[in-house]
Amino acid sequence: MSKKEASARLKINAMLADSGWRLLDGDNQRANVDVETRLNPGSKIDPSQMGEDFDNAQGGFVDYLLLNDNQKPIAVLEAKRESKSPLDGKEQAREYANRTHVRYVILSNGNVHFFWDMVEGNPEPILKLPTQESLLENQKYTPNPAILAEERVDETYITRSQMPDFDQSPLYIQGGDVRENFMRDNKLKIMRKYQVNAVHAIQNAAKSGKKRYLLEMATGTGKTLTCAAIIKLFLKTGNAKRILFLVDRIELERQAQEAFQNTIGHEFIVYTYKDHKDDWGSADILVSTVQNLQTNDRYRDIFSPTDFELVISDEAHRSISGNARAVFEYFIGYRVGLTATPKDYLKNLDNADQNTEKEFERRQLLDTYTTFGCVSGQPTYSYSLLDGVNDADGPYLVNPIIVDARTNITTQLLSDEGYAVHKVLDEEVEVDAIFGARDFERKFFNEETNKVLAETFIDNADVDPISGELGKSLIFAVSQAHAAKMVNILNQLAMEKWPGKYQSDFAIQVTSNVTDAQNFTTQFSNNNLLGHTRWIENYENSRARVAVTVGMMTTGYDCSDLLNIAFMRPVFSPSDFIQMKGRGTRLHTFRYVDYNNDANVITATKNHFKLIDFFAVCEYFDDEYDYKAALSIPKKIEGANVTYAPPEFTTGEGSVESPNGSYASRLDLGEADSLHHQTTTIVDGLGMVIDREMFHAFVDEVSHDQELIKRDDTDREAAIDYLKNNILEKPSHFMTLDKIRHHFKLDRKVTIGEALDIIMGRIEEPKKKAELISDKFQEAIINKGLIEKLADDSQLFHQAYHLFDAYISSKTVQEAIDSKEYGRLEQTSQISLDDYTMLYHAGISEPLITYIRDYIDTDKLRG
Repeated sequence: MSKKEASARLKINAMLADSGWRLLDGDNQRANVDVETRLNPGSKIDPSQMGEDFDNAQGGFVDYLLLNDNQKPIAVLEAKRESKSPLDGKEQAREYANRTHVRYVILSNGNVHFFWDMVEGNPEPILKLPTQESLLENQKYTPNPAILAEERVDETYITRSQMPDFDQSPLYIQGGDVRENFMRDNKLKIMRKYQVNAVHAIQNAAKSGKKRYLLEMATGTGKTLTCAAIIKLFLKTGNAKRILFLVDRIELERQAQEAFQNTIGHEFIVYTYKDHKDDWGSADILVSTVQNLQTNDRYRDIFSPTDFELVISDEAHRSISGNARAVFEYFIGYRVGLTATPKDYLKNLDNADQNTEKEFERRQLLDTYTTFGCVSGQPTYSYSLLDGVNDADGPYLVNPIIVDARTNITTQLLSDEGYAVHKVLDEEVEVDAIFGARDFERKFFNEETNKVLAETFIDNADVDPISGELGKSLIFAVSQAHAAKMVNILNQLAMEKWPGKYQSDFAIQVTSNVTDAQNFTTQFSNNNLLGHTRWIENYENSRARVAVTVGMMTTGYDCSDLLNIAFMRPVFSPSDFIQMKGRGTRLHTFRYVDYNNDANVITATKNHFKLIDFFAVCEYFDDEYDYKAALSIPKKIEGANVTYAPPEFTTGEGSVESPNGSYASRLDLGEADSLHHQTTTIVDGLGMVIDREMFHAFVDEVSHDQELIKRDDTDREAAIDYLKNNILEKPSHFMTLDKIRHHFKLDRKVTIGEALDIIMGRIEEPKKKAELISDKFQEAIINKGLIEKLADDSQLFHQAYHLFDAYISSKTVQEAIDSKEYGRLEQTSQISLDDYTMLYHAGISEPLITYIRDYIDTDKLRG
């Protein structure tokens, strides 16, 4: 056996063990892997004497035969030396599989690996070998695209899951208002024609042999209901045994679970991974945030690649972006992606600056289309906002009336020149600065500007058509601190404008640092946030009229009776803009039973919503809209009193940088303020010592912190904020991220998210830098389609890995490549110019570097 073949075998042995396979007999357990199984028992050839001709032996030997508990074969694993492609052994493995009567084939050279279900199709790349349990479970699964394509799906497909004989009920047969009340009281869902068409599009694509599908459907078109029908289709026809539904936010996880439970829950078991970590395998549908699975790559420990036959990604451009893509690509089988962000929205950017936010967004969206087999840019099915507005059976969506509102200051902030400031502090310190729109409430603030925004919003917002009070509204603020300010101002104005109607409950802050914020979002949708309105008796509408948020209610939030959306912040992400605007596009019928007037039913249809834009967000993304509203802006109040901003962080990690390079609190434009602020924590000698006992005491105490537990269970970002602001670097422990790093002897930085996972027991020991880089390299070559190029050339494979490692680990290498000063590579020991040139001409270096730039935080891994 050659050195390269032996190296491959050692790697494969380790991967088998990692997936629970036993190569040797143990205590009361027989080995379930048979090595070098001879297929011709009559042959007297000794495999140890065959050398390099092992694969050509008469009769042949199976490198690894994987067995069930009864010692019956269930899979063939064909091993190749590192210098050969695993796919070279495909036909040989097919013969072995047929002769041993097994369904599954694994092809590996120790570096790259393929899994082949011979019943279903072609070998697919995998990162981990399947477990015995998952293979045995998968044997019960026999996909049949023809049956899937022939399944009859109509408008009542979901309704019949909820109540199979609903159309036999006398209340339904009677029709009219009686039928409408019957459907509403039983929460029965009738699919719309375009939702049925979306499912038909997937059936047609499956019939033609495709396994990946992308649905491009505008916000408010009922993607979750469409997904329920897709899930039922795959489970009912036997084309999936278990389905994973991925979301990117905790609130969307709960919404999806409830929606599936209420629609197809009578036929299938719906679990969230968060609540069923120990018995998730009992579910037909498993819902999870992608973040919950990707933490420390634990999805590899929890799942086998064959555990889910269908993976659905909600808001695909978000939930499979960055490192989250690895979770999505880990599994073998069908894929469905949902997106509300059409690729065409990012038009005319082919020659854009590669470093702009819009260009990054464009690359991310194009990558999403490629992931789902839509390389041409054409999704499997598309239903746009305009389709929803103009649908002959509708309308199902409404357009906004855009109010472009700018104060004197914001007008200057949005100009190319910016807002120039010259202030004199204490008659001796001069500050000259130019601020742009991104600096608002970050590098400076002006209370009078915030007051003008609030007044203008109230004066121009649409009113509820039934009660006449200001319509339910959603305001997007810059930060949590800014949201708190706006809530205070809005409540003050409301009490002055409508005496006796509100007691500081007109506006409410809905951000992750507010207790019970998750429930606030649901109560706002259900019209009982802070009680019911006082404007009209027995009208079920929320007393709180305005929810001020930052990002919690950006995606997936369903509140159809929203009448006003306000941007009190700039927005630079096209997908964020579409999502935020999309909160208002849903159709709604307002309904009120007037019991004081013979129980008359009063209805009013929402035919538009107001989009009040204070930062030219609409202008930034598009040039032409159907509706515009003229607006007179109140003049800026001059002569504001002098106030000094408190030293609070404004960019997420610390105080902002002032124009002269030092650190300062935000500047108050009411009067000059140039306070330079820098916080230094002095830790004594004892505090610098960290050993296992001190660390365990810290973890034990903090893991029982009830507030941390509560936040960790409902909102990961809120838990991270609490850990950062209330626990780390505090006198009780003087625990820091650097101490945690030293405790585990890591050669890289520790993130706050990892610290949280360590404290809560989700990570026993963080991975070393080499382990992380190796994992990310495997993900990169699969996601960038490089596995075929690298599979049959071990030298090229290792050169590619060295480049990947060097670019991440060495700033010198990164700068040399980014600046295209490739000669500088010769000054490093990580990668030679010749190796880089070879990888460049092979078309490997550019995809690898692009993957790192887009998805990997190199600063975290450099230590």
